[in-house]
Amino acid sequence: MTVGKLSPEERRDAILKPIAAANCPVSFDEASVEEITVESSGYPYFIQFICREVFDVFIQQIANSQITGVPIDAIQRKLDSDFFAGRWARVTDRQRELLWAVASLARPDDEFTIQELVSVTKQLLKKPFSPSHANQMLASLSDQGLVYKNRFGKYSFAVPLLGKFILRTYEASNQPQLPFERSVTAAPE
Repeated sequence: MTVGKLSPEERRDAILKPIAAANCPVSFDEASVEEITVESSGYPYFIQFICREVFDVFIQQIANSQITGVPIDAIQRKLDSDFFAGRWARVTDRQRELLWAVASLARPDDEFTIQELVSVTKQLLKKPFSPSHANQMLASLSDQGLVYKNRFGKYSFAVPLLGKFILRTYEASNQPQLPFERSVTAAPE
């Protein structure tokens, strides 16, 4: 059995039905439901993760008489550290370059071919991947559970939303650092 993205109706049900069934003191407005739907990309695990975090925050906000809102940045940071960071830490720098190239494809959550990947590495990297090197690297990443190869020779991320995580973390960590600036005063004559 394969569980993929939920349909729009299934997404709403996954967000709203557990709260209704438990007669919770918390409810999600339409804006919150939409934000959870978008940020989860419809994947059940991420809907569950985000809803739990939002529920906990809403309970605290209600207790403090604060206006409720989905703290998506804080939830994203927690998801990054709890779910993605461990997987990311196990890959080499060169594997990170390849995964970043995958995440940079026009449709990173869809399937891709080695040819598409090699083409984008030629555009993005100083040292692009050859088809054979990309194939070897993808096999290794598949063994690590980060990419998946179907029977037609196409690959995809094995972990939903991994591409978004990579774009947030890899690009941010590879920005050129500004040199340390200090003021220089003239020596007295």
